[in-house]
Amino acid sequence: MKRRVLYIEDEEFLGKIVSDTLEKEGYDVIWLKEGSGMINILEETRPDICVMDIMLPNIDGYTLSKNIKGLYPWMPLIFLTAKSETKDLLKGFDCGGTDYIKKPFSLEELIARIENQLQLSGVRDKNHKGESEIKIGSYNFFPNKYELEKGGKIAKLSNRDTEILSVLAANKNRVVDRKDLLLTVWGDNSFFNSRNLDVYIRKLRKYLSEDQSVEIKTLKGKGYMLMC
Repeated sequence: MKRRVLYIEDEEFLGKIVSDTLEKEGYDVIWLKEGSGMINILEETRPDICVMDIMLPNIDGYTLSKNIKGLYPWMPLIFLTAKSETKDLLKGFDCGGTDYIKKPFSLEELIARIENQLQLSGVRDKNHKGESEIKIGSYNFFPNKYELEKGGKIAKLSNRDTEILSVLAANKNRVVDRKDLLLTVWGDNSFFNSRNLDVYIRKLRKYLSEDQSVEIKTLKGKGYMLMC
């Protein structure tokens, strides 16, 4: 069975070369030029690994990485970027990257690093027990099961509830830009989707209301912060 690579690169020439090369090497490649609607894309395509640039339209690679890791903490993620300073590399790892390749690069190196990350993720899968669990205060959040548990009580979440809470949980105690959240979950930041987001945030606040140390705080003009 082919391993699936989600590749995000907005530069047309480089994107085609990398995509074509990986396909010739036997990978199933999904090449995107930006990351809007990423959560839906991940659910539809189920990639084995992500390879992405950092400087992307609409949502940067750092933000995408944090959001991807919120739903799929096991997924290997390689940054492939011209940002070559040590501070950029450290930020990449802090945002969930598992490897970092600086441009310019050789295709042979990229393929070798993809293979290495897939092997490591196989080890992680074997050691992984049960569903992914995220701690939110006294709650246990299981995004793969759409469940929020506290003291044996289980609340069933909708698909959209889960997507939004996953992004917030991946950025605990950090501001999540409202526009980034809309683009990640819905793929656009239209007025209609913006109003829908308000409704889902209110729902999530009710789900989390039994632990006073947990709060989804609105930062006017900025976005939201899951405090716990």
